[in-house]
Amino acid sequence: MSVRKLKPITPGQRFRVVNNFEEITTNKPEKSLTVGIKKSGGRNQTGKMTMRYTGGGHKKKYRIIDFKRNKPNVEATVKTVEYDPNRTAFIALVEYTDGEKRYIIAPNGIKVDQKIVSGESVEPNVGNAMKLKSIPLGTVISCIELKPGQGAILARSAGSSAQLTSRDGKYAIIKLPSGESRMILTECMAMVGSVSNSDHQLTVSGKAGRSRWLGRRPRTRAVVMNPVDHPMGGGEGRSSGGHPRSRNGMPAKGYKTRKKNKASNRYIVSKRK
Repeated sequence: MSVRKLKPITPGQRFRVVNNFEEITTNKPEKSLTVGIKKSGGRNQTGKMTMRYTGGGHKKKYRIIDFKRNKPNVEATVKTVEYDPNRTAFIALVEYTDGEKRYIIAPNGIKVDQKIVSGESVEPNVGNAMKLKSIPLGTVISCIELKPGQGAILARSAGSSAQLTSRDGKYAIIKLPSGESRMILTECMAMVGSVSNSDHQLTVSGKAGRSRWLGRRPRTRAVVMNPVDHPMGGGEGRSSGGHPRSRNGMPAKGYKTRKKNKASNRYIVSKRK
């Protein structure tokens, strides 16, 4: 994995840093695992805009990802590593010995023709999926379930990973990418290894047009709005607008919004930094 800085031959390329996509092996997705995806433009069922700064974007198809890894003890061969426009991580097309094909989140370092398998008594190799009770302590993991059989929820984005630090009864203690340590049932599945495309955070778009390709419209600053539109709007001239807050008045930048009596608080061993 590496990034490449373009020569400044146009204003849009002056600061642009792109991914080399060295891991990508094909540019055509598996047709049986793709479905159409419809854009809402930030509108709800009545046509009212409920999400601002959303709309446009390049046409794309959704890749059906296997987050559950629920084919135990059936070996699969990695056929391709592909780009997915719906997520920051790369995906891998795997073919099982019974002929079924599935997409999975590609772990860092996966290669074409590599063998992977999911199950309880498998080797803790990169790409294999196992229950937390079977993974050795200290292993770097990703694509972690929160409930058994639910499918991967945690540590799915590019370059992210968690670490299995200890086990206590029916719970495993996981250090998450945010720095939080949390108890998760040992019956939950996780993939060994970190997620691919760790250089995603180093890329620089270079121009506003690339945000439009991704479906992001220009964002208006709150202090230039009118008082009817935002708590920080109004005032004569360039007034600062007071304390930073959201559209409905919730303070930002350090104000804690998590409820003190939230049910999942008892599973958190140590909070994130």
